[in-house]
Amino acid sequence: MVSSSSSAALKTPEPAPAEGESFGVRLRQRRKVRGMSLKEVAERAEVSIGLLSQIERGLTMPSVRSLGAICRALDMPVAWLFDMPDEAEDNALVVRRHARRVLDLGAKGMIKELMTPDSCTGIQMMRLIIRPGGSTGEAPYNHPQGAKCGTVLSGTLGLEVDGDTYSIGAGDSFAFEATRLIRFWCEGNQEAEILWIVSPAVY
Repeated sequence: MVSSSSSAALKTPEPAPAEGESFGVRLRQRRKVRGMSLKEVAERAEVSIGLLSQIERGLTMPSVRSLGAICRALDMPVAWLFDMPDEAEDNALVVRRHARRVLDLGAKGMIKELMTPDSCTGIQMMRLIIRPGGSTGEAPYNHPQGAKCGTVLSGTLGLEVDGDTYSIGAGDSFAFEATRLIRFWCEGNQEAEILWIVSPAVY
């Protein structure tokens, strides 16, 4: 049931950090490699030094907008934060279930699994698992071009598009232009599983 009220991707990941390292550790490693201080990165990303420090230490989950801004400040694609399975195949057409690249945004956030190969840049399919309490953050975000669509596989997705909010349950689907301002979250106490498609690819 649906109810309503009123960056270019770089497709070659750098060497993966040791197993179990969080994306916060990866951001800190990249900052050190670039020889940048917390202050420099925070100013470029237009976030507070305190927030950046907490993200690096794994104490808080950044919004989608903040994470993208931090990666841009560090001159790194967000795709570098995704885990690359050891058994991943070099296949331009098929992504095996066990070989999906994964980004885990923490206990209060979400998991993103890339389901399409890096060679296909015109469209990208992801499996999202949003944990109870997880969201993209308070600030809406958008992309400069393209479109997004998807369907909820289980749980309930809360979606805001240009200020209008929707409660989207299992079996329901959605679509909108990527230029529209959005944010989304898990509604209720059950994690939400969503098949999310974007065009063009964003990671």
